[in-house]
Amino acid sequence: MRKGLFLICVLGLSCVAWARSNRTSWANLSVLQAGQKIQIVDMNSKEHSGVFVRFSDTAISFQEAAGEQTIQKQDVRSVKLMKNQHRLRNTLIGGAVGAGAGAGIVAGAWENHGFLGGKGVGAEVGAAIGFLGGAVVGALLPSHEMIYRVNSH
Repeated sequence: MRKGLFLICVLGLSCVAWARSNRTSWANLSVLQAGQKIQIVDMNSKEHSGVFVRFSDTAISFQEAAGEQTIQKQDVRSVKLMKNQHRLRNTLIGGAVGAGAGAGIVAGAWENHGFLGGKGVGAEVGAAIGFLGGAVVGALLPSHEMIYRVNSH
């Protein structure tokens, strides 16, 4: 019992520390490596996507189809690292949500004595179809890590 409580406390503290990490520091951009995909949102809410090149105290540079672009620090609202992690987790979560939604929708619309059976069969069919659709959506969802964000206060 004590070990379980200790583990919960340790995990809880690490989660709080992670959630409270300072994303408003421009110095966070130092974790980026040349060649990583990033997304920059400027102060006009326009999104810029490309490959990180470098940053300085005053600007960030990235490569996009039109060539190398530079945005001044005061014009940057946020920078996200576009990485493809957690694809399996997102696939399973999407599949589970899709299965639940599909089962509920199809079972609700299925006739009590349909040609294949009752509402239970309808729920199974809906769950299978929903799982496939949800899994595809989950697999396609990219994971993004916020690296920098202007403090909105």
